[in-house]
Amino acid sequence: MKIILASKSNVRKQILEKNNISSEVIVSNVDEDEAKKSLLMEGATPLIISKNLAELKSIKVSRQNPDRLVLGADSVVSLDNKLINKPRSREEALKILKKLNNSKHYLISSVCISKNGAMIWNHTETSELKMKNFKDEELEKYLEKIKTEILLAYGVYQVEADGLNLFEYIKGDHDSIMGLPIKQIMNYIKKYNQ
Repeated sequence: MKIILASKSNVRKQILEKNNISSEVIVSNVDEDEAKKSLLMEGATPLIISKNLAELKSIKVSRQNPDRLVLGADSVVSLDNKLINKPRSREEALKILKKLNNSKHYLISSVCISKNGAMIWNHTETSELKMKNFKDEELEKYLEKIKTEILLAYGVYQVEADGLNLFEYIKGDHDSIMGLPIKQIMNYIKKYNQ
């Protein structure tokens, strides 16, 4: 069975392929910044924001593709229960790393499967990450290694690359941290196909 992945993330597509789930990518083009702004104004927590964004993406693509399963996903960083957005510039990326430096924060990954414009399943997983204590120059050096377009698209740390070295510890499922809690998705798809 082929599902639609409502995400332009290559990492998410690779996780699906690695687990023998064939997918077609149809990007939702949801205005994430606008959605986040609106949710924050309503007092939404990072967890609620993550869930809502995954659902918005999934439902939007699902409405245009009847009778197909559409997988939407979103990951957010939460520090002291406050949302840490993706950087818009290298300067902002450095500020974010300084905020996360030597502290514990959470990476919240949400997924949603929709069919015919309605959510039929969702799941959210939270991972705990503790960043080592770095000097500002070390953080600057780390950022120099990351291409700007990757930094702005994926956030300040690439756990799949050098970002792993930033952490004292990471507690959570690896695939979930990469953006897709695949075990739960596979369990749901198996049940769905029965």
